[in-house]
Amino acid sequence: MKTTSGQKIKIGGFVLAGLAVLIAGIFLIGNKKGLFTKTFNVHGMFKNVNGLQVGNNARFAGINVGVVKDIQIVNDTTVKVTLTLNEDVRKFVKKDSKLSISSDGLMGDKLVLISSGGVNSNQEVVNGDQLTGVNPFDVDRLVNKFSKIADDAGELVGGLSSIINKVNNGQGSLGRLLNNDKMARDLEGTVKQAKSTIANVHQTTGTLNEDLKAAQSNFLLRGFFKKKKKLEKARQDSIKKAKELQEKNEQQKKDDQKKKDDQPNP
Repeated sequence: MKTTSGQKIKIGGFVLAGLAVLIAGIFLIGNKKGLFTKTFNVHGMFKNVNGLQVGNNARFAGINVGVVKDIQIVNDTTVKVTLTLNEDVRKFVKKDSKLSISSDGLMGDKLVLISSGGVNSNQEVVNGDQLTGVNPFDVDRLVNKFSKIADDAGELVGGLSSIINKVNNGQGSLGRLLNNDKMARDLEGTVKQAKSTIANVHQTTGTLNEDLKAAQSNFLLRGFFKKKKKLEKARQDSIKKAKELQEKNEQQKKDDQKKKDDQPNP
């Protein structure tokens, strides 16, 4: 079966359309990945890239300005991430800018965020500069910590539930106290008796103070209390004189030592 001229034209049209779509796709992808624009490279050091992959976006001020060019393990605690950035953002990226790994939305791809640097910084980066890398937050560690907290909370709730069941069933001292009316009444009587005893002690103390005041006013005992007061005053005076004498002796020692120090050596 021979191919007609119309069929050849249609085939040629489909081929041309396919080539046009292919070229447009290559151009769009290349433009997105920075293949057809002037670029420069920077890199940062991280302890953990948290799932970052080559080809992920690099973002500055919310705008995609480059891609992750390379991820290389330097040693067991350091990973080097190299970025390829568009030349037109070089003037905004400073030497004290920082790189951080984040996510594009809650469940999106990983990307590298570039900060704008300090307010007073005016040194632009050059090709191959190293920027400070901010290590990403370890979500797995947080999840493990919350899981452990949840397990501990479950054990605590289980233990409290067991204690409450025992109390409700009258087991243990607290359970018997709450569920046994006789023990509750005995405890109530003990508390009442303790209150009565304390009231009697307060009353006795008040009476004793009144008797003591009355004894001090009695003319037969007045001499005894006056003598006691004089003895107390004499004791206080003796203590005061002893302290004054001690201070005087210490001052005399200091004066003698000073005079001795002031004398010239022979």
